Amino acid sequence: MTRAAALPLHDLTADAFKPYGWMLGKPMPQGNGIPLFSNEATDFWQEHVFNTGAGGDAEVLWVNYRSASADIASLEKHLLTQQAIVPLTGDIIQVVARSAADGSPDVSTLTAFRVAQGQGVCMRPGCWHATRVTGAEVTCLMLTRRSTTVDLIQHLTTDAAASESAIAPIPPAQLEGLPLPG
Repeated sequence: MTRAAALPLHDLTADAFKPYGWMLGKPMPQGNGIPLFSNEATDFWQEHVFNTGAGGDAEVLWVNYRSASADIASLEKHLLTQQAIVPLTGDIIQVVARSAADGSPDVSTLTAFRVAQGQGVCMRPGCWHATRVTGAEVTCLMLTRRSTTVDLIQHLTTDAAASESAIAPIPPAQLEGLPLPG
């Protein structure tokens, strides 16, 4: 049996996540040309301009994540669209990797981030990823491309090939600090 590589958990910061996409949930900026509004009742500001790719429609999904497995054996990527995930009911662990020259996951870039409830990440197209929870189910808001969702569901429920996503096995990796599955 091959020993799994240990994968430490990192705190989510904008700089640390930059190779994979964008951190969401940063403090309100102080101008610098970013659209924002503030008064006694509300604050809002532009966090990120989401790109679905050419001809794509944005879709908001509610996603329930339940896997607390420390083992990471495969990753998924979306070819055309960014994908944003914001945990609403608890923290998640977002595992990410860049693509190698042949398009497969570059396991030397495999990184895990703890994403706190109310923060989020937006992954670049082609960012390999997997999501875990540290305890009970976590509900997340996801922003993605509608056709990518349909394509992925079709692939996962039939023998149809995916055209907007890919799923690839990786050498065994294990998140540090999470219990092993029973």
